[in-house]
Parts: sequence; C-alpha cells; structure tokens
Amino acid sequence: MRERQGSAVGAAGAGLPAQLRSEVEHAGYYPTLVLDALDVAVAGEEVRAFLVHPETTFDREEVRRHVTVLLLTGTRLVFSHADDHEPDALSPEPYASASTEAVPLSQVRSVVVSHAVTNPEQHRTGVTPRELTLTISWGAVLRLDLEPAGCADPDCEADHGYTGTASADDITLRLSSDAEGADAVRAAVAFARALSAATAAR
Repeated sequence: MRERQGSAVGAAGAGLPAQLRSEVEHAGYYPTLVLDALDVAVAGEEVRAFLVHPETTFDREEVRRHVTVLLLTGTRLVFSHADDHEPDALSPEPYASASTEAVPLSQVRSVVVSHAVTNPEQHRTGVTPRELTLTISWGAVLRLDLEPAGCADPDCEADHGYTGTASADDITLRLSSDAEGADAVRAAVAFARALSAATAAR
C-alpha cells in the first residue's frame, strides 16, 4: 500500500474560494497539483458551487486513491480528476496526473440524481439520503451495451445480428452516508441542485 501524502498548498489556487481550497487540502491527494489544474481551468471565473469527492479503490493488491472535483461557474461545468500511475513509457518513476475538462453549461445534456433511502415509508422531507448517485452527461462519452439478437422461435438458427442500448455517461459519482458521511452526501445534493438550476436556465 502506498500512502499519498498531501503537501502545503501555499499559493496554489489562490484565486479559488477558500472553502474549496480547504476541502482539496483535506482530501490529501496532491492538493497543490489539483488546485493548480483547477486554477487554470477556471481561468478567473467566479466559482458558484463545487463538490470534492475523494475515493479509494483496490487495484489487484494495491490500495489507490483518487480525487474528483466538480466546479460550477456562471458559464461552465469544470470537471477535474487526479490519479497516479505506475512507471511506463512516459516515466521511469511513478507519477501523478491531474486532468480537467471545461464544459459550457449549454452543452450539459442531462443531470441524473438517484436517491436511495432505507425504510422509505418513514422518509421525511429534508432527511439526507443514505446514498446518492450523480450522473452528468454532455456527450463526450457514449456507452454501448450490445448482445446477440434472437427471435421467439427456439429452433431458429438465423443470424439476427445484435441488439443493445446506447447511454451517455460522462461522469458518475456515488456517495454513501455510511462510507463518506452524511455531510458528503448533503454536499452532493447541494451541488446537484445548483447544477440543475444552472442548466435549466440555459
């Protein structure tokens, strides 16, 4: 297991909101790199809402950490993801990368929010869901699920080709009160509300 050490943020992302800088620092995953990448992508626009989502994955016997940040400005949705990599043709040493994508709000095609609650018959307005899944699509990624097509005749040996579905799925974040805490789920709900409102106005 490799520990990912945070570093002092210093002046990194100085033009970004203090609360955003604090949450990126708290996530502890190369905060200076993440904030520098975000600062370039935001390009001086006012950040109206944001969501910082650190996560841990298990890759073969190694624990790996990632962080995803979503920012909403007056005109764009900014998506950032930081990851680390094993040595490869680009570098003889392990390295990290932080990529960003800025999407005009007019191009956001859908915002899907799935709430999961226990004991739904007892659910009360305003209670934080146990899990929340946020899926945002803007047409950059199209997922195809194909399977062989058939017919109702069990003795038919004809080739009916393939059937399937196509779905846009540019980014999906899943947050759980059990894993990330209720505050993280509430933050995701707040960001989903802000993004939905911003795209509805377009």
